[in-house]
Amino acid sequence: MLTNTFIDSAKVMSKGQVTIPKDVRGVLGVTVGDRVSFIVEGNSVRVVNSAVYAMQTLQKEMVGEAERAGLVSDDDVTALVKEIRDADKA
Repeated sequence: MLTNTFIDSAKVMSKGQVTIPKDVRGVLGVTVGDRVSFIVEGNSVRVVNSAVYAMQTLQKEMVGEAERAGLVSDDDVTALVKEIRDADKA
């Protein structure tokens, strides 16, 4: 169930600009200078925080990559980091 479910509206201005209502900005976690993405699904549009959306997309793409690389434990990761650091020193 969505915890932040509410309806808000804004007027489209002559140049197609819309001010995102304050409560919506708060839910999205966006402030001055941040970017938002518009995800069009059929005749609906979702507005999302671009940085959060990019991170979520990256996380979905990376699912299972550690296992495919043979990194199944903390010791495996530590060994890989040590190997990379040692290679950088050489």
